[in-house]
Amino acid sequence: MSYQVLARKWRPRDFASLVGQEHVVRALRHALEQQRLHHAYLFTGTRGVGKTTLARILAKCLNCERGITPEPCGRCSACQEIDTGRFVDLLEVDAATNTRVDEMRQLLDTAQYAPTRGRFKVYVIDEVHMLSTSAFNAMLKTLEEPPEHLKFILATTDPQKIPVTVLSRCLQFNLKQMPRSAIVAHLARLLGAEKIPYEDGALPLIGRAAAGSMRDALSLLDQAIAHGAGRVGADDVRDMLGAIDETYLLRLLEAVSGASGEAVLALADEMQSRSLSFDSALQDLASALLRVALAQAVPEALDADLPERERITALARALDPEVVQLYYQIALQGREDLPLAPDEHAGFVMTLLRMLAFRPEGSQADAGLSGSTSIAPPAARVAPAAASADAAASPFDGDWPGLVRGLALTGAARELARNAELLRHQDGVFELGVPKSMAYLADKTYQDKLKAALEQHLGRRTQVRVVPAEVHGASAAALEASEQGARQAEATRAVQGDRFVQDLVNLFDANVVDSSVQPRPKDT
Repeated sequence: MSYQVLARKWRPRDFASLVGQEHVVRALRHALEQQRLHHAYLFTGTRGVGKTTLARILAKCLNCERGITPEPCGRCSACQEIDTGRFVDLLEVDAATNTRVDEMRQLLDTAQYAPTRGRFKVYVIDEVHMLSTSAFNAMLKTLEEPPEHLKFILATTDPQKIPVTVLSRCLQFNLKQMPRSAIVAHLARLLGAEKIPYEDGALPLIGRAAAGSMRDALSLLDQAIAHGAGRVGADDVRDMLGAIDETYLLRLLEAVSGASGEAVLALADEMQSRSLSFDSALQDLASALLRVALAQAVPEALDADLPERERITALARALDPEVVQLYYQIALQGREDLPLAPDEHAGFVMTLLRMLAFRPEGSQADAGLSGSTSIAPPAARVAPAAASADAAASPFDGDWPGLVRGLALTGAARELARNAELLRHQDGVFELGVPKSMAYLADKTYQDKLKAALEQHLGRRTQVRVVPAEVHGASAAALEASEQGARQAEATRAVQGDRFVQDLVNLFDANVVDSSVQPRPKDT
């Protein structure tokens, strides 16, 4: 007897064996129990989530010789013929290859005839969104007023392409992508029934690679069994998929957080020697950073049985949340840039070097770990000037806008400094007020960055307190805007008073557009 692939051998034949679509099964069960049968059903969802399988199960429920039931017997001739694809009153049509209106009309011509063997004639149209507009129009009348013996079951991966006139005549069920845990549990049951040995660490790798598709998971499992000569091992699956061991990712993050360029390059070279996929590595690195961010924001969201939970939690403590977010964006951008790199290894290394080079000032990662060697530029790791008791302190003369112009700040922290007014300064304590409309600038993260910049500039320890307050136009931004306005007004007066311009206005009955007047640069 020829071998039957697992995806076909273990295809669900009733609602009880269908995995991961409980919300759809519940609705269909209730409808069948109460005999509230619609004439047209639409199943939507990505590949391999059970659309066609669910259509066949529903066809069995409608035509089982025991009667309309949510639990078909599976033993009568109707059930067995549907399972084997030989039931004469079940017509399965692939719309991807039958898109034309003539083919649809030919199909619908048989709709008026009563079923030959079953209770209902069931039309299953897969990838229905591929039908042409004319084919949809030809189907519309039958779909709107079908014979009592006719049921339509439509399936699609792209419901947006289906005309609204068709959608409004169907009961629509959205099938979810399979949860990874459900895929892993199903594969474990299947391997137990097949008496095939496996390692626990192998199945999550397959579940992740399947990306929510049970059919893909079963196809990968078939491949893994062949790859492992009848055994499913974690290392074999990892080699087959080119997947990255979780320990590699954590070692990379630990090296990056410690600013250890040598360790980063050594790990990248080791991954290249094992012919691992760097595209997958960046994808998995982003996933690992997501888990670190979860450990920082919502620790209970991490699975209790996560093998590397302790190391992820340690990284969450070692890295600032801003750093994790930055690394995540760099990993995503690095993956996007990978096809443009000289080769994948170079693109991967450059992405890691970018993580080392760009880090928020004042973050924990900025200091690195003891004994590590950093390849980040020295400017990114300037120690606070106040660290030396003998450091010469620069005096502050009370000119806050002037002080702001000398601070090394960027982003939101710079906007805080520019828009703040000095309320009080005493003994190194700066009390600042920001407009109430910009109260978000009082965030502690921005205050900490401003404090670090002040200490570096002044050479002594400082404290910063920022509160929303009534402002009086004494901030650096307000003074700059006032100065710009004065220069603009002066330039406008100069243009309007120019005799040549006045002659042009009089000669051509023209007007001077004030907004088009640009003042001269400040330094000229």
